[in-house]
Amino acid sequence: MHFPKFLSRQQKTGTVRRKKYEMDMTQGALLPEILIFSGPLILTGILQLLYNAADVVVVGQFAGATSLAAVGSTGSLINLIVNIFMGLSVGASVMVARYFGAGDAKAVQDVVHTSITVALISGFIVGLFGFFMAKPILRLMDSPDDVIDLATLYVRIYFLGMPFNLLYNFGAGILRAIGDTKRPLYYLTISGAANVALNLLLVIVFHMDVAGVAIATVVSQAISMVLVILCLMRSHTVIHLNLKKLCVRKDALLGIIRVGLPAGLQGSLFSISNVMIQSAVNSFQSTAMAGNAAASNLEGFVYTAMNSIYQADLTFASQNFGARKPERVKKTLINCLGTVAVIGLALGLFFLTFDRFLLSIYNSDPAVIDYGVLRMHIILPTYFLCGLMDVMVGQMRGIGYSILPMIVSLTGACLFRIIWIMTIFAMPQYHTLQVLYISYPVSWGLTFAIHLACYLFVARKKLSALSPEV
Repeated sequence: MHFPKFLSRQQKTGTVRRKKYEMDMTQGALLPEILIFSGPLILTGILQLLYNAADVVVVGQFAGATSLAAVGSTGSLINLIVNIFMGLSVGASVMVARYFGAGDAKAVQDVVHTSITVALISGFIVGLFGFFMAKPILRLMDSPDDVIDLATLYVRIYFLGMPFNLLYNFGAGILRAIGDTKRPLYYLTISGAANVALNLLLVIVFHMDVAGVAIATVVSQAISMVLVILCLMRSHTVIHLNLKKLCVRKDALLGIIRVGLPAGLQGSLFSISNVMIQSAVNSFQSTAMAGNAAASNLEGFVYTAMNSIYQADLTFASQNFGARKPERVKKTLINCLGTVAVIGLALGLFFLTFDRFLLSIYNSDPAVIDYGVLRMHIILPTYFLCGLMDVMVGQMRGIGYSILPMIVSLTGACLFRIIWIMTIFAMPQYHTLQVLYISYPVSWGLTFAIHLACYLFVARKKLSALSPEV
């Protein structure tokens, strides 16, 4: 096997010698390594949410509840359009981790250059689509007249920065695939600080309302993108990026699509149910929308902590699958399920304890706070079920199953919620926010149970047939 001059010499075992920021997930105690890997990811997610929360807090406190509703109601729309391409970044991360675990440096290089090329092209495509389709889709979501113009302005500016967003996420996914979760944390710290400073300047000083928040987000995304691309370009390891070699390699692209496209379709189609839920919330007008937005933002802190365990499961399973170590793949799942349950329950109860105080940070209107409390008291005690569901998806994708978890997730969560909204919630006696929010924990529990059954009866057979490479 040929190794470029910037790589370490291949060892006799067929692996590549690890560098400072790399992590060998194929040996050693699993739980400590999972926690070491997940720690920076949790901090990265929390920082990202703090910066996103700064958007919502600044606009809610200094521009009012209508502007808060406008910004907070756009999340499901943005996810609907963006998630399919974010799924491709998952595919790139899985393929890099798998080839890294197997010691195949050339394949890693092909995936790195292909994925960055795909991110660049996709960024411009999705940016243009989101810019021009923002208002029509917001109308389909029944955005109120007092919110839709501000929401459209926010979404259009946000999508102008989509190339930056995708390039950062693909680049950070490559770093995570080799165990490097620290440098994305450093880069996000820098870009997030810029985001907060610009929020305060543009909204408070220049009174730019939601436009200021959106511009601050785009600028911070550009900063994080530049930092992660420079990191890859300056790397002297297997993930080195050479801009002159940017191209689409057929085999690498097919591998990314095989894993990433189902993940992306799942994310986008999953967002359809969230768009419908947001539309249902919109029917209760802007005060309910503002409370829902504030509560959702707080819940995001719990979700991002749990999602870091999903990322750990995905990456550890991929590396060990590439290294042909099925027992470590199985133990990864057990460790991640236990960890995500503890994190979900602990953080959920913590946020419930301080619910009104935390919601008041976003908006001081008692009615807005009441709506936020209503959502939090239904979602947070059961949020760990969402973490368990995601970890199962990470395990399945890590060992090469992508279509199966997509079908299960779409059926158990997306389709179930749509049916819930069109049947139970549609009944006059059940047309309440409580009934709407209950669809979340029911769908999480149902989907987790189906994923677990699929793993026990399908995926474990694949692992049992995976004997160590001689």
